[in-house]
Amino acid sequence: MSNLLIFGHKNPDTDTICSAIAYADLKSQLGYQVEAVRLGEISSETAYALETFQVEAPRFIQSASSETKEVILVDHNEHQQSVDDIDSVHVREVIDHHRIANFETADPVYYRAEPVGCTATIIYKIYQEKGLSIPKHIAGLMLSAIISDSLLFKSPTCTEEDVAVAKELERIAEIEAATYGLNMLKAGADVSSKTSKELLTIDAKEFSMNDFSVEIAQVNTVDIQEILTRKQELETEINSTIKARNLDLYVLIITDILENNSTAFVIGEKTAVFEEAFNTSLTQHIASLPGVVSRKKQVVPPLTESFLNK
Repeated sequence: MSNLLIFGHKNPDTDTICSAIAYADLKSQLGYQVEAVRLGEISSETAYALETFQVEAPRFIQSASSETKEVILVDHNEHQQSVDDIDSVHVREVIDHHRIANFETADPVYYRAEPVGCTATIIYKIYQEKGLSIPKHIAGLMLSAIISDSLLFKSPTCTEEDVAVAKELERIAEIEAATYGLNMLKAGADVSSKTSKELLTIDAKEFSMNDFSVEIAQVNTVDIQEILTRKQELETEINSTIKARNLDLYVLIITDILENNSTAFVIGEKTAVFEEAFNTSLTQHIASLPGVVSRKKQVVPPLTESFLNK
């Protein structure tokens, strides 16, 4: 058995990848043998951040138990979002900013969950608490994570803490957040070369809601209609995913990063629950969601509440 592995959720976003790398640096400074790894493909947005700060992407793993006994989870805690053999390893720590669900351990665990907009914000605070310095390239990646999760500080999930931490990371990284952030988000929003399957796995998470299985994917774009022109092929791919994973509902949130609005593409046996949650009616599986940009704060909570009544 080798290093303690640190990883975020499947279909990793920028916060997942960058926070894993940053926390690996933090733990290394404290003398631990650790390695940041990933559970899925790197997005175009994340690739832009890694290239900007000249950091290699973590290696990909499908299972953890064959090479380690202990892991650290960042940016997630729900088992269905984690490595396939999560039940075969000991979770030593969790650093997260999401709801807590489907999580239990046999032994005590260090669990750090805070209602902030980004995991990297919490990791910054741990650096400060431990009296550790943040390398310039790590600061750049952490700033990228906050920009990504907050949609350049416009998301309702963004807190004053996230903004304050971002300003400090901007100083350490010696980069102008507004210009860099917009370029990074635009890099992630260019989906013209993506297949339908790739679009649906850029940032998708499966949730358990009152014993119902729900997958919510999100795609950022600067032109929602460009994605909706592929509606038929997306529908075919979503139906295949529903069948393969025995899902009750699949929700694709298509978010315009410039206008801060979203359109939902919803398929499954429980579409009526979605309509109830958002007080809307689907037309050919489509519904407009004005002002909605956050899956964590604006999509998961109302859906969860509606499913609790079923």
